[in-house]
Amino acid sequence: MAERHGPWSTAAHPPAGWLPDRPAAPLSPPPRPVYREPHPIAVGPLLSGVGATLVWFVLFGSIGRDLAGYAWWTLTAALSAWAVAAVLALLGDRGVATGVSMAAGVGLSIAGALVAVRWISSGDWPLW
Repeated sequence: MAERHGPWSTAAHPPAGWLPDRPAAPLSPPPRPVYREPHPIAVGPLLSGVGATLVWFVLFGSIGRDLAGYAWWTLTAALSAWAVAAVLALLGDRGVATGVSMAAGVGLSIAGALVAVRWISSGDWPLW
C-alpha cells in the first residue's frame, strides 16, 4: 500500500487517531504542559523490594528470643533496610527502593505495636 502524504480527500477516511492541524485561535490560551515522571515506578520492582524486605525482616526477627530481642533486631533490620533504600533511590531502581522502604515501615510498625501492647498490658517498658 502506498503512503499518502498531504491532506485526506473526502472519499477516503483518515486512520483512527488522526487529527488535522488546526491553527490556534488568536486569543486562546496556550496548550497546557504535560508533566510525566522521567523514571516511573513499575509494579514488578516494587513487589520484589517488598518481598526481599519481608525475607530480611523474617531473618532478623527470628534471631530475637523474646519481645525485647525481636524489637531490637527489627529496629536494626529497619535501619539497614532504609539505608539500602536510600542507596537504591540514588543509584539503583527507585521501584525497589520504594518497596523496601514501605515494607520496612510496616515491619517496624508491627514491632512497635507489639511493644506498645506489652507496655500497656504490663505497665513495664519491655525494651530495657
